[in-house]
Amino acid sequence: MTVEIVLLAMVALFVGLRLYAVLGRRTGHEQQPVTRPEAVPGATAPAAEPARDRGEAAGMAFEESAAAGVRQVIAADPSFDVARFLEGAQAAYRMILEAFWKGDREELRALVADDVRESFEAAITQREADGHVLNNRLVAIERAVIERAELVGHDARVTVRFDADIAAVTRDKDGGVVAGSLTDAVETHDLWTFQRSLASDDPNWLLVETDEA
Repeated sequence: MTVEIVLLAMVALFVGLRLYAVLGRRTGHEQQPVTRPEAVPGATAPAAEPARDRGEAAGMAFEESAAAGVRQVIAADPSFDVARFLEGAQAAYRMILEAFWKGDREELRALVADDVRESFEAAITQREADGHVLNNRLVAIERAVIERAELVGHDARVTVRFDADIAAVTRDKDGGVVAGSLTDAVETHDLWTFQRSLASDDPNWLLVETDEA
C-alpha cells in the first residue's frame, strides 16, 4: 500500500512539472500561425482575475510603467488579456510588414488606420516609381512587450515594442541588388500603437501609429 502511494505521488509530481513546463513559463511572446486580423483582439479571460496576476502569467509582458494603463484597460474591458493580445500583435506585426513589403494596399487597408495607411501607400508609390522591389523577410521576433497602455475616452490604446531581426534587400526592376542582404539580418526596434474602441462590437485592433524605439 505504501509503495502504491509513493508511486502515485511520483506520477502526480511528474504531471505537475510537465504542466509547469508548458504553462508556467509562458511569456506571451510565442510565435503564432499568421491568420487574419481577428488574431489581434484580446481574447476572453476571467473577469475577476487581477491585472497583476494576468501580467505575471504572461511573463510580465508589460513594462512596469505600463502597469497602471493595462489595469485601466482591463477595468474597462474585462475580456482584455495581455498574453493573447501580444500573440495577436505579433501576428499583426508580421502581416503588416509583409503587406507593406509586397505593396499590398488592400491588405493594409484592413489592418491599419487611415493616417498610417496613407504613409505606407505613399512609400509604396514612391518605391514603384523608382522601379524598386523589396525582397525582405522577417527572420524572428525576439521580444514583444507592452511599453504603454491608456484609455482615451472609449478608445483603448496599447503601444508594443517589437525587437526583431529582419533580412532586407532592395532590388531594381531587373532584379539587381540595390541595397541590403538576405544573409545578414538587421536588428530592428519598433514601437507600434494599436487602438480599439471599447464602445464598438468590433473586436479588432488597428495600427494607429508607428515609431522607432
